[in-house]
Amino acid sequence: MRAVIQRVTHASVTIEGQKKAEIGLGFLILLGICDEDSMEDVEWLVKKIANLRVFDDENGVMNRSILDVDGNCLVVSQFTLYASYKKGNRPSWFRAGSHEHSIPLYEAFCKQLSEAIRKTVGTGEFGADMKVELLNDGPVTICMDTKNKE
Repeated sequence: MRAVIQRVTHASVTIEGQKKAEIGLGFLILLGICDEDSMEDVEWLVKKIANLRVFDDENGVMNRSILDVDGNCLVVSQFTLYASYKKGNRPSWFRAGSHEHSIPLYEAFCKQLSEAIRKTVGTGEFGADMKVELLNDGPVTICMDTKNKE
């Protein structure tokens, strides 16, 4: 499971001209899932994100988590995080998970993250053509891969 976590002052996702979700201060999370991923990956990633200390404290030091700042999360499925670009110039996504495997893990991730931050998590729509807008704060962008836990 791969995630790109961006600290934002605001973010939104629009599908077919309709705003599906929007948040203020918090994280925009682009989430990619492969067929090797499991609930163990979901649990590890949720815990890491909920406790990630990248928000400024009173001294301007990144020392606060999303919980500490009462922030929000917006999660957008992003199969292109598994792009393979080694051959030629057109990427392939053969490592991206199938819909049958990925949708339940995406939904479980959103549910567990919502429970961890004690707030409803905004979402895109799995497999939809989405327009994502954000104002990256910092900019702070963290990439995580559950295959690189150690």
